[in-house]
Amino acid sequence: MPNWLKQTPTGIALSLHCQPGAKQTKVVGLHDGCLKISLQAPALENKANELLLAWLSKQLKVPQKQIQFLSGQNSRKKRVEIWGSISPEQIIQILQP
Repeated sequence: MPNWLKQTPTGIALSLHCQPGAKQTKVVGLHDGCLKISLQAPALENKANELLLAWLSKQLKVPQKQIQFLSGQNSRKKRVEIWGSISPEQIIQILQP
């Protein structure tokens, strides 16, 4: 399994490095053991965080309420946890750079 994905007792945790203010929201590669995602939202008033959750929800086809921040809301390095009927393999397939 890639470094940026970790199975937890309750779900699957992703380590993400986010780059706000980008032209479009997409996975751009790896950075420091994290999956690097550019976000088409400014890093203010939680906009980048909201966009990240909405984008992950859409890409992974998981309801947004099943994705939550573990840490890093105020930092570029974020950890989110996803739970529900999605496997690590499916996440890797959809998000791998």
